[in-house]
Amino acid sequence: MPHFSALTWRIIAFNALALIVLTGGVILVQATGRGLVEERLIGIQEQAAIVAGTLADYATDPDTHTLKVKDAELLLGPLIEPTRLRGRLYLPSGRLATDTRYLLPRNIVQVQDLPPLDHWSQFKQWVKRVYQGIMGVRPFAQLQPYYEAGDDGRVYHEVDRALNGVTASAERVDDRNRLILSVAAPIQQKPFRTIYGVLLLSTEGGDIDDILRQERATLIEVFAVAFMVMLLSSLYLAGTIAEPVKRLAAAADRVRFGRGARRDIPNFPERDDEIGDLADSLKAMTADLYDRIDAIESFAADVAHELKNPLTSLASAVEMFSRAKDDEGRGRLLKIIRGDIKRIDRLITDISDASRLDAELSRETPEPVNLSRLLATIIDIYRMTDNSRGVEFVLDDQLPAGAIVRGRDERLGQVFRNLIDNAISFSPQGGKVTVTATRHDHHARVTVEDEGPGIPPDNLESIFQRFYTERPTESFGRNSGLGLSIARQIIVGAGGHVWAENRAAGGGQGDGARLIVELPVAAP
Repeated sequence: MPHFSALTWRIIAFNALALIVLTGGVILVQATGRGLVEERLIGIQEQAAIVAGTLADYATDPDTHTLKVKDAELLLGPLIEPTRLRGRLYLPSGRLATDTRYLLPRNIVQVQDLPPLDHWSQFKQWVKRVYQGIMGVRPFAQLQPYYEAGDDGRVYHEVDRALNGVTASAERVDDRNRLILSVAAPIQQKPFRTIYGVLLLSTEGGDIDDILRQERATLIEVFAVAFMVMLLSSLYLAGTIAEPVKRLAAAADRVRFGRGARRDIPNFPERDDEIGDLADSLKAMTADLYDRIDAIESFAADVAHELKNPLTSLASAVEMFSRAKDDEGRGRLLKIIRGDIKRIDRLITDISDASRLDAELSRETPEPVNLSRLLATIIDIYRMTDNSRGVEFVLDDQLPAGAIVRGRDERLGQVFRNLIDNAISFSPQGGKVTVTATRHDHHARVTVEDEGPGIPPDNLESIFQRFYTERPTESFGRNSGLGLSIARQIIVGAGGHVWAENRAAGGGQGDGARLIVELPVAAP
């Protein structure tokens, strides 16, 4: 047996259950065969009434009130021969007068199975009886057994009732589990109620059962064909659903337990359905996961590198401190040690913020932010704060009233503070930092400009990398190189863009740098 997945078995089981319930319901409704039985009984009753009336008219003696048996036999044979019935005549005393089994050629030879001798034959006979019992008429009902009454017809209750002038019927089962229907009609002339005898018409065993068995055999054949179609369609359905899902699960396990090289998720470009969408989503998710792992590894390597420099300087200063012979030398070394400690503390703080930023951004819910109000608040804070360079701050807000962007005000504020801090660090003594806010189509654009030396054209993109720093000598060690990287991470998370350019004509250095942020406008 092929190894099927649990989903395949479920698909086959539920489809098979529906088919079995449907077929079982049809068989159960048809089980009693009442419609066929009642229709057959009505037909026998009509035939019995016709034959009994004919016998009453042409085979009776009104003077002696007796049945002329010889005349009745001559009439009974031709009347019963076209039917599949057996006819018997009983006198008013209940004694058998004639039986068509002895009058018609088709009833001369009677066939009866011999009892089986060996166990295997007995078992086959038992299986056959069970099959015939299930496939026959009323397989679950208990009917009276049929037996040959011999010469005394009164043992049949329908004959006994017919002798009292009432047409009666009966249903019995013979020793081969075949249904026998019988109808007894009194032979009497209409104006009078004198009973000349009783006509008993009965079916030959198996004629009704054969019809019903044939119908049920056809139903079983249809069920077998439907089951094969169901099985093939279920296997096809399972192949289009369960097998791709199984492949995706196996690929996900390989990604989970994989070591070394990347593991690819299979895709199904030919499938334009939910399975194809699932494969595409898993493939994209896995690619993002690998990118995130690479970023973490790169970040860890950068952190180790950035921490190594101040630690090396600190270790050298501590070693030289023990060798210093005068207080002036020790003082210089202590100043270096304090600077390295501050630098390490600043690095650890910025690294901690950067490492938490990704997770916090994924959990935060964007909210409406009034960009004009946010920029005005930030510039006011910088204006009220003393700065050693005497830098002037200018805000040129050209946004429409009530311009709204989606994000978190504290995160967006962190972005603009980082950009302004970067501009301050490159500004000359008494320089100016200009913040301009304008609207371009469906985006709000904020630019932060300084009057510093500008950015080397080759580094316009690399300044957004982690730990990148290229500052004047007097500013060395005061920045971790994470500010612009954090700013880009926040802006991209908010659905915007951030980039850098030089203010000089042609993009050259000398007239200062310009950092630009674009965010989609949510509402006017």
